[in-house]
Amino acid sequence: MPGRLVTTAHKGGRADPGGLGAHSGEVFHGTDRLLRVDLPGAHLEATIEPDLRWPRPVWGGSSVFQIVPALNQYWHPWLLGGRATGRVTVAEDEFSFTDAQVYGEKNWGRGGFPEAWWWGQAHGFADEGACVAFAGGQVGAGPLRTEVTGLVVRLPDGRLVRLGDPVVTPVRATVGDDRWQLSGRSSRWRIDVEAHAPVGQAHVLPVPLPSEHRNTAGALEHLTGDLRVVVREWGRVVWSAYSAMAGLERGGLALAQRELARRGGRPTPDGAPLIPV
Repeated sequence: MPGRLVTTAHKGGRADPGGLGAHSGEVFHGTDRLLRVDLPGAHLEATIEPDLRWPRPVWGGSSVFQIVPALNQYWHPWLLGGRATGRVTVAEDEFSFTDAQVYGEKNWGRGGFPEAWWWGQAHGFADEGACVAFAGGQVGAGPLRTEVTGLVVRLPDGRLVRLGDPVVTPVRATVGDDRWQLSGRSSRWRIDVEAHAPVGQAHVLPVPLPSEHRNTAGALEHLTGDLRVVVREWGRVVWSAYSAMAGLERGGLALAQRELARRGGRPTPDGAPLIPV
C-alpha cells in the first residue's frame, strides 16, 4: 500500500531454545544464517554470512547486567559485521542484493520493552569493518529503576571497545526529537557519538505488550540517519568517522502515540496500528 506501513500480529511465535533463531508459522523464519519474511504483498529472503561475531565469550553487550535476574530489558550485539545476499519483493517490484552489510543483535527481558529507550547502529563507514552500536533505557527489576546506556565500537583495526557500566565506564545519553548524543569514557577510552534524523521522517513501529497479547505503536524508527563518532585512546584521537546509513530509534508508548496522533493515524480494532508514513 503506497505511503503506508501496515503491521499485523501473528500467533504462534517461538524462539529457538538452543541457539539464535525465531519463528512464527510461515510468516517469519530467522536464524544466524537465514532470514525469510512472507507477508501479504511483501516477501524477503536472504542468506547471511556472519563474519564478525561478538568476540568475548563471557560478557555481552549488557556486561554485568546480563547476570542480574528479572530485568525488563537486556541487549547483546552478537553480530558486528556480516554479509547478506537475497531478494525483496514489494507488490510488483523486486530488488536483489549481494554482500550487503549486516548487523544483528538480541533483545530480551521480562514484560516487554522499557518505559523509554533509545538505540542506534551504523555501518557504512569508509572502513567497512567498523561498527557502532548503542542501546539504552530505563532498566528495572521490581521497584528498582535506573537508566543505563551501552555503547560498542568495533574499530577499523579490529579492536572492540565497550562502555556502559554505570560506575567504571559510564555513558551519558541525551536524546531529543531529532538527535542522539552519547559520551562514554573509561580510564583508557573516550567515545563521543552524535546522530541526527528528522522526527517527521521516522516510521512509527509497533511493539508487543506480552501481558495483553497484542501490539501497539511504541517506537520511532529511522533507517537512514546521520552519525558521527570520535574515539580517543589515552586522550588521542584514533578514529573519527561519519555514516549516512545509521539506524536510529526512540521508544516509548506515550512518545509513539503522540507522533501517531500528530500524523492522523489510528489503531485498528485488533491493536495493530495502520500508520501513515
